[in-house]
Amino acid sequence: MKSFNKILLPPNATIRKALEIIDTGAMKITLIVDENQKLLGTLTDGDIRRGLLKGMKLDDTIDGIYNITPVTCGINDSKEKILQVAVVQKLYQIPIIDNEGHIVGISEVDQLLRHQSRSNKVVLMAGGLGTRLSPLTDTVPKPMLHVGKKPILETIIESFIKYGYTDIILSVNYKSHLIEEHFGDGTSFGAKIQYVHESKRMGTAGALGLMRENLTEPFFVMNGDLLTNINFEHMHDYHLSHESVATMAVREYDFQVPYGVVNVKDAKITSIEEKPVHKFFVSAGIYMLSPESLKNLPHDEFFDMPTLFERLIAKRENTFSFPIREYWLDIGRMSDYEKANNEYREVFE
Repeated sequence: MKSFNKILLPPNATIRKALEIIDTGAMKITLIVDENQKLLGTLTDGDIRRGLLKGMKLDDTIDGIYNITPVTCGINDSKEKILQVAVVQKLYQIPIIDNEGHIVGISEVDQLLRHQSRSNKVVLMAGGLGTRLSPLTDTVPKPMLHVGKKPILETIIESFIKYGYTDIILSVNYKSHLIEEHFGDGTSFGAKIQYVHESKRMGTAGALGLMRENLTEPFFVMNGDLLTNINFEHMHDYHLSHESVATMAVREYDFQVPYGVVNVKDAKITSIEEKPVHKFFVSAGIYMLSPESLKNLPHDEFFDMPTLFERLIAKRENTFSFPIREYWLDIGRMSDYEKANNEYREVFE
C-alpha cells in the first residue's frame, strides 16, 4: 500500500487545501480523518466539482461535500478480495482500515495487479521435532508434512511470495536435509532461500541471534507449522504506521466455563453467571520485528518470543498487536492435521 499521510485532511479543511492535495498528489483522492486518524470519509475531484456547481467557494470547508460512506477494506482482507471489491465498485483506490476504523493505508488497483518484490526478509522457524504428531514426524519434520498436495512449509512460502516477500531464511534443525532437498535455493519457487542451522534448541527469538547481521530492516518471523491466509502486506504497513518495534499477530480465543460461576464477597454470594464465556487474545505465531529489537537478545541462549516481548514492554518500547480474523490453524496435534487436510482445498485452492 502507498503511504497515506500526505493525503489526510480534517473535516474543517478548506476546499482550496483539498484541491492542492489532489492536484499535487498521484492518488487523486484525499482521506478525511478525525484527530485520531479514524476514517470519516473520502474526497475526490468529482466531489469538489459538484460542490462548486452548487455555489460553494474555495474557502468553504469540505464538511458536507466529502463522501461519508466510502468503500473500504480491512487490514485482514486478502489482495484478491480487495481487487474484487475494486472491480465491482469501479474504484482505483480503496482505503484500508483497522478493526476500529483507523486508516492504515490505501491500496491502488494498478499496484495490486503489478507484481512487486520486497526486500524485507521472512524468517520461518522450521526446526521443531513435532513429537505430538508422531509417528508422522518420526521420519519427516513437521513443516514438511503434506496438507493438500504439498508440504505445510511450501504453502507458507507461496503465501509470502504472493505478497512480494521472496527473501526467505529457514531456521532448521530436525531432519533439515529433507527441507533443503525440497526447496534448494528457492529458485524453482520464485524465491531466494537461505538456511540457518540450529545446533541446539534456541527458541523462536533465540534463533534470530544466529542471523541478526542479515536483518537490517523490518522482517517477518513465523512458525513453520501454521496455515493462514492473512494479508502480510497489511501487517507490514500496520507495523510501520504504528512505528512499532515488535508487532504480534493475535487471535481471539473463547473459553466457556462449563459450570455456573458463583461470585462471592465476604462469603456472601453476589451473583451467579451460568457458563460464562471468557475472551482472550492469544499469539498467532506470526510477528514483524524491527532490527532494533534484536539488541535485546542474549548471546547463544534459548530465548522465546514472549520473553522478547516482555523485555521490550518493560523498556516501554512500541509493541503492538495485529488482530487477525481470517483463516488460521496451528497444526500441533493429530486432530489439527486432519482438520487442515479437510479444509485446505476450500481455503487455499
